[in-house]
Amino acid sequence: MKIKRLAIHGFKSFVDKTTFSFPSGASAVLGPNGCGKSNIVDAIRWVLGEQNARHLRGKDMHDVIFNGSEARKPLGMAEVVLTFGNDEGLAPARFANFTEIEIARRLYRSGESEYFINKVPSRLRDIVDLFTDTGIGTRAYSIIEQGQVGWLINAKPEERRNIFEEAAGINKFKPKKDAARRRLDSAKENLVRISDIVGEVKRQLNSLNRQAKRPRGTRRCATN
Repeated sequence: MKIKRLAIHGFKSFVDKTTFSFPSGASAVLGPNGCGKSNIVDAIRWVLGEQNARHLRGKDMHDVIFNGSEARKPLGMAEVVLTFGNDEGLAPARFANFTEIEIARRLYRSGESEYFINKVPSRLRDIVDLFTDTGIGTRAYSIIEQGQVGWLINAKPEERRNIFEEAAGINKFKPKKDAARRRLDSAKENLVRISDIVGEVKRQLNSLNRQAKRPRGTRRCATN
């Protein structure tokens, strides 16, 4: 999948709705320092589900909403819409027949947030699952920030491994593996409890058998 359009409204310095189109080939955004180039990358990271405000160069998530200026009043909502082209049909099976896949995120000053996939209300989990193992995501290799190349070179083997696993397309199996392990651990715990219960029942049965034999022996002595 390839990015086709990015629409930003009320996100950081983009007080008015601004749409960026990305035709086939390489695209570049040029401008002087402070013109908002980094805010475009932040918008992409945010709409993909980023939950840590520090990764968006803010202290609080509400910092992404335009906070006003001398000439403009603060806005009450930030919205980013990211559109992907799926001409080759390589999207996950659920969206394979769509030529475009649109994801959107809104945040209100009240703290309420909304997510959409193709204009249908969705969960954050749905968006994360959609892009698992595609290389697209808040921590995926498709977004390389300034200084991140140096980080990759100097990263620990475990950290570098995460990038390779994402590129190899095996990350989507990790949650399934963890869930299977949790079910196995739960089954083992249940077996231990069942063994304890069986052992306790056997002890009770043995005790009851001994108690049942005592009256029989007393009756025999009385008969003799």
